[in-house]
Amino acid sequence: MKRYLVLVALFFLALIAYVDRACISSTKEPLAHALALSDSAMGLVFGAFALGYALAQIPAGWFADKTGPRLTLVLIVSLWSVLTTMTGASLGLLMLLTVRFLVGVAEAGVFPSSARAIYNWLPKKERGLANGVVFSGSRIGAALAFPLLAYLLKSLSWRVIFGLLGALGLSWVGLWTLFSRNLPGQAHTELGGIAASGAPKVFGQILRSRRMALTMTQYFASNFTFFIALSWMYPYLKSHYSLSSSQAATFTMFPLLFGASAQWLSGFLVDFLYRHNFGAQSRRLPAIAGFLLSACAVLAVTQAGSALEAEFWFCLSTFGCEMTISPSWAYCIDMGKAASGVVSASMNMAGNLGAFVSANAFPLLQHLAGNSSAFFKTAAFLDAVAIFCWFWMQPEKRSRNGEEPDSVFAS
Repeated sequence: MKRYLVLVALFFLALIAYVDRACISSTKEPLAHALALSDSAMGLVFGAFALGYALAQIPAGWFADKTGPRLTLVLIVSLWSVLTTMTGASLGLLMLLTVRFLVGVAEAGVFPSSARAIYNWLPKKERGLANGVVFSGSRIGAALAFPLLAYLLKSLSWRVIFGLLGALGLSWVGLWTLFSRNLPGQAHTELGGIAASGAPKVFGQILRSRRMALTMTQYFASNFTFFIALSWMYPYLKSHYSLSSSQAATFTMFPLLFGASAQWLSGFLVDFLYRHNFGAQSRRLPAIAGFLLSACAVLAVTQAGSALEAEFWFCLSTFGCEMTISPSWAYCIDMGKAASGVVSASMNMAGNLGAFVSANAFPLLQHLAGNSSAFFKTAAFLDAVAIFCWFWMQPEKRSRNGEEPDSVFAS
């Protein structure tokens, strides 16, 4: 399996994963009506996924490092597909919270496993764009999900839609099982047991380091700001500007598409700077530029006088926020090397705690302040903190040939 086919497979996995995540927001109204759930209860539902996703990050990353991305993805995608189908069978709040929490646990290994696959298959000079491609799939999936699901809800129940998403995930599992490998040159019959060494002994030192703390802090801020696009942006635009379901779905789609384009641009910049001997700044500069744009744009949302104006600022905010993703994951892979799965999972855990806080902070701050401005100002403040984190994060030193000595590359 050529390395770029691995990247294509991971792109579509991210796309499917985010169609699933966006589905819970798109189906909020019929789901909440059927189960008699308030906005506060739906905030718990949104947050339950994020909490399960965050708590399972490190175990999932460790498993990916130990057994390889092939087996890890077969197991977790199969599990989350079954649980997604069960979401459509939920009969009340408790069951829904439990299932969505478990979906989050099952999905936790997607991006740590992808990070380990990128480490196994791609050289350091190509990892920026590779991470951008993978994460752009997630944003494109979420963007397409909103109008697609709004259309499907006209003729199908929300319960049936969750069942279809489960079947889509299982289809991906079948193809991945047949054609993927952990490492270049490994036999197709070897599901587990990667040839590279497991997590190095320095893993504990990495997690206790200031670099890791700063990395986790800035990713918390990134996810706090971005998660609004997957949770409350759709209902916020619909209610605040009196939009129809189809109008709100269309408005919600464009910030996510802007985010996907930011992933490619940022990934390109990371690799371009690295190849032109700016290795020390190749991760830092795109991230700082992204957080600066995000902070300014999310503040401007508070002054928007129309849905179109709010849409413009949401697009810029999401674009800036998404510019920080590729450098963040490239930085973790640089730092973690053979422990890249568990190190990137640690960062992603912090990020999804940010998403969990975001999902619940929006209705809470809106209730306390009487408007949504407090949430957007909080997001801007966290983005500013993230900029300072990147100034203090020490880059990985570049070796003479530009690659780490223990890398495994495809020919």
